[in-house]
Amino acid sequence: MKIALIGYGKMGQTIENIAVSRGHQVVAKSTSAHPIEEIDFSNVDIAIEFTKPDIAVKHIEYCVGRNIPVVVGTTAWDEKLSYVQKLITEKNGSMLHASNFSIGVNIFFDINQRLSKLMKGYPEYKASIQEIHHLEKLDAPSGTAISLANGIMFENDNITSWIHEENDRPETKSNQISVTSFREKGVPGTHVVDYKSDVDTIELKHIAHNRKGFALGAVIAAEWLADKKGVFTMQDVIKL
Repeated sequence: MKIALIGYGKMGQTIENIAVSRGHQVVAKSTSAHPIEEIDFSNVDIAIEFTKPDIAVKHIEYCVGRNIPVVVGTTAWDEKLSYVQKLITEKNGSMLHASNFSIGVNIFFDINQRLSKLMKGYPEYKASIQEIHHLEKLDAPSGTAISLANGIMFENDNITSWIHEENDRPETKSNQISVTSFREKGVPGTHVVDYKSDVDTIELKHIAHNRKGFALGAVIAAEWLADKKGVFTMQDVIKL
């Protein structure tokens, strides 16, 4: 495939290395110095987008308008998702978006939902989520933490919302999940879901050792999306 990278920071560079190692070509790179409008997309098969929430939708619109499938790793733009889904349907376009492209994390998502379904019958266990990331991460809580919270609520209708704080666990009601964010130097991403009662604690944890898992998942997603139409997520890719 001939790939356009929209965003060429540390993640974009890692994606490029993995894409090339899998036999693909990176033929275009959009950065803050060279925005998407300045890049030649005439020879592009698919785009991979990792930028910022305030410009992600503009990038999606650009790709869809040129019939280029786009893999979107930017998070915190969910309020525009219904608009984007409608746009892609109208234009017969292609997009795959995810809060986290790691294959391991998406398996973690599935296990999280299965555990939530089991825990529905045991209200004495209180659910909480902690996420730890590097100092450069802009959004808090992480998109992955939000996906975990939504997964718990999807399977357990006794839990209806989540409350977030940084560096300290927030006070919650019985129908709420606490989500706590920490920012520490050099941490690619750690997520913990626990259920705590007076007698014991059940804990699920995913630790990313580096960016390679996220980047590999994004390239695998691009390979999967290349010949499809519609809006997809990584759950469609791994098909658990």
